Amino acid sequence: GAIERRWHPALTSETSVLNDSSPPNVAGRLALGLSSRAWPLLQRLQQSGLTDQVALTPGAAASIPDLDGTCLVNSAAVLLQQHWLEGGLLIVIGATGAVTRLIAPLLTDKERDPAVLVLDAEGQRVIPLLGGHHAGAEQWSREVAAALGGEAVLSGDSAVTGRLATDAFGTAWGWNRSGTSANWTQLMKAQARGEATRLIQTMGSTLWQSSSAAQASQVLGRDAEAGSALPTLEISTSIAHAGACQWHPPMLWLGIGCERDTSLSLVQRAVSSALEEAGLAEGAVAGIGSIDRKGDERALQDLAQLHHWPFRLHTATALNGVQVPTPSEVVAAEMGTGSVAEAAALLSAGPNGQLKLQKRITHANDTECGAVTVAIAESMEAHAPQRGELHLIGSGPGDLALLTPEARSALERCPAWVGYGLYLDLLEPLRRADQIRLDGQLTMERDRCQQALSLACQGIRVALVSSGDSGIYGMAGLALELWLDLPEDERPRFAVHPGISALQLAAAKAGAPLMHDFCTVSLSDRLTPWEVIERRLEGAAKGDFVVALYNPRSKGRDWQLQRAKDILLTERPNSTPVVMARQLGRQEEHVSFCQLESLPVETVDMLTVLIIGNSSSRIDGGRMVTPRGYPGAELS
Repeated sequence: GAIERRWHPALTSETSVLNDSSPPNVAGRLALGLSSRAWPLLQRLQQSGLTDQVALTPGAAASIPDLDGTCLVNSAAVLLQQHWLEGGLLIVIGATGAVTRLIAPLLTDKERDPAVLVLDAEGQRVIPLLGGHHAGAEQWSREVAAALGGEAVLSGDSAVTGRLATDAFGTAWGWNRSGTSANWTQLMKAQARGEATRLIQTMGSTLWQSSSAAQASQVLGRDAEAGSALPTLEISTSIAHAGACQWHPPMLWLGIGCERDTSLSLVQRAVSSALEEAGLAEGAVAGIGSIDRKGDERALQDLAQLHHWPFRLHTATALNGVQVPTPSEVVAAEMGTGSVAEAAALLSAGPNGQLKLQKRITHANDTECGAVTVAIAESMEAHAPQRGELHLIGSGPGDLALLTPEARSALERCPAWVGYGLYLDLLEPLRRADQIRLDGQLTMERDRCQQALSLACQGIRVALVSSGDSGIYGMAGLALELWLDLPEDERPRFAVHPGISALQLAAAKAGAPLMHDFCTVSLSDRLTPWEVIERRLEGAAKGDFVVALYNPRSKGRDWQLQRAKDILLTERPNSTPVVMARQLGRQEEHVSFCQLESLPVETVDMLTVLIIGNSSSRIDGGRMVTPRGYPGAELS
């Protein structure tokens, strides 16, 4: 599809735009203004993709002559009631007291109420009024505030003390929650009092445990006796036992075979019965698998759609190659493989998957049709690309003031940051206690992309950080290529968030050298043959482009810059002005000018960006300027 600056929607059988601004897993997002002063902010929220729909009260709308026809107009009470959806998000611009009175009649309980944020008309304060943890209001407030350049006003105990929001954090890791409200309340209160609680994690990524927030959350009583009365946080695929609070990583695969036109109710009953017999949680199911001949089976399609489970289909040949405990000659004669359910479960679970429940056959009752066979296998790694997100972050040159609001908002969203250590160090002041960082080596870009994509496929929201703009000599291209190599329905959401490139900052510091056509050339021949680089330099010289040189010189590449200088001098005068910008956006920043003929090649390194003017560029008043037009051209 067309590439747009938007989030990627959940991919199933069809592909939409590459980036879709609607963040996933939200039932509905309404932004409501209680006065006419809210209208500019409502427009910003909509343009930023932070809301699906904007609305105003009749009194507020009456004073806006050019009101957009897509804006809803109704009483606040009616609008809030219509959009009071479980899993939804309501943003109200107005006084906190007024919003409190408006939502009071709609309150049910924390399990079903939506997230409600209150903003002032300038967007400087974002208050998570309702649904702080379960509905994700605290997290939403951070992201909205970052996008608007405002401040999230958080008063919850976890946020204030830097502890992990134990009852909410698993969502960003792609997990499903279970356990009673009473159990979760007991656990959260115990942690708030600083009391020991027990952690039992048998499945899923343990990376979260390295965060300082997890260490501060008192989930440290791992060696406590199983029979003790400590409040327990359990991360597993098992059904919750009495008193436990659980997160379920999606690691179970259901292998299903059925007769033609089997009832959906029968399939659901068979799946529930199999999970219960195995002592496994429905929230830990990653997807279902079957033989390709069942790809058009309506009940299996409906089951997958109902639960948002991937539906993997396998050929009879592939299934027949899997060793299973209970093959059937009858099935082999009819389907070309001795096993459908068990083999499909194991194949779907991937390498080293283990069968947790052998096939169970369930027959129809008086109101149903058909028969169903179900087996369950457990994978070695969680799988939830439909929940995962991969965000390519351009961190800018290094100064946090130059980080774009969109990139800042995406960083707030992701619990896992992947990148070269130096770049992550520059962003470290923004990292919350519940976020982890995974440092990589400078030249291991592919490994970092693979790691980030793998985590996103597990259902985790991941930020992959480059310096500057990730789409300019950054990680975006490689990450996108790897993402495109995945099957269409196995791709997590993918978004590229722009940053400020060194080229842009160097130009801003120097004056206005890029006011006419320009190009960038990297002098690194690690990935590009030098002959190709030379042809590009020759073309830039003949075309009289302003040229920005990246990666100009290193200890292992100490001759290429001199060669580039010689090529450019064949087509432009010795006096051509050059900007030398080193350590941009950092404490050691230094910007200077020279002429091309006297460019001090030996002093240039990998931390330097060069901007070489064209035939009309000049230095005047301590600034470099390239006129918008050539001598004799008339500007209109």
